[in-house]
Amino acid sequence: MAEEKFSEIGRVKAIERLFEGTGYRPSGQCRFETSGKSYPVNVSKVLLEGTDFDLTYFPFKHLGYKSVICATGELYACMAHPKTISVTLGVSSKLDYAQIRELWSGMTAASREHGYREMSLDLIPSCNGLCIAVSAAGETGMLTARRRTEGKSMDLICISDNLGAAFMGMQVLEREKRRFEKTGNDSSQPDLTEYKHLVGAYLKPELNPSAVSQLEEAEIIPSYGYFVTRGLADAVRRLSRDSGLGAKIYVDKIPFPGKMFDLGKEMNIDPISAALNGGDDCRLLFTVPIGKHDRFRHDFQTFDIIGHLARPEVGAVLVTPDGVELPLKAQGW
Repeated sequence: MAEEKFSEIGRVKAIERLFEGTGYRPSGQCRFETSGKSYPVNVSKVLLEGTDFDLTYFPFKHLGYKSVICATGELYACMAHPKTISVTLGVSSKLDYAQIRELWSGMTAASREHGYREMSLDLIPSCNGLCIAVSAAGETGMLTARRRTEGKSMDLICISDNLGAAFMGMQVLEREKRRFEKTGNDSSQPDLTEYKHLVGAYLKPELNPSAVSQLEEAEIIPSYGYFVTRGLADAVRRLSRDSGLGAKIYVDKIPFPGKMFDLGKEMNIDPISAALNGGDDCRLLFTVPIGKHDRFRHDFQTFDIIGHLARPEVGAVLVTPDGVELPLKAQGW
């Protein structure tokens, strides 16, 4: 069957066909009404081919799924419930309709999983490869906002899952890409079974759709929240800036995935550096009042407590097992 080209289908018809069977209807605008007991939250993300993803090894469906997760995580960090999502795709001439359909199927799957009510889509031409722009809107309840207190010294810094996995997974994929380019043999696929978890963390990160609801039900409202996609150090430095307080992160409390240190030794990459600066982990970082420690420990066992807020003069520091405090530095990209 010949590949379908956008020039043959047309933009409007292509959008209509992409919505078929998704459970969503094509719309020029996405909007929702608040009840007066909540306020809207808006976030935006842009993913660029060659910078944020490589189509040599990134499946289109996984890429679509991940692009929605990248925006949704920002809503969860704000304690907001997802409502609507708008997508604009910059499509280059090398891509055909079937590939964009795969990308869109991943987007709609993630949107359904996280409870978005409406989706909108626009397609525009691109001269520089695939570009994905996602804008998501959600709402935060007034009661939740009122319960959110100012951060205080000794409040807990918590992370939703292990760190560094996505960066190491990307390194595995890049290594296999270099081997392919060197040999030119596309008849066999690399065996990535040993690093399945690490590669999966990069290609298809997942979030708990009930994270915000569970925190609200437990009456544990974080004073600050961040979506960690540019490394732990970047998020902690932003936390210190926004709170006006210092922050201590303990090396021996940072959670790492299995195979992380073996692979780090093999590839000459420091796992701690990967966690602090690697990026693409898609984790939620919250600060929880110290008084909620026992309840949080009991109800949210998937989170790890990795540090705490401190006096302002401390700054953002990494504490080694022998007690040495090292200033956190992060470029953020």
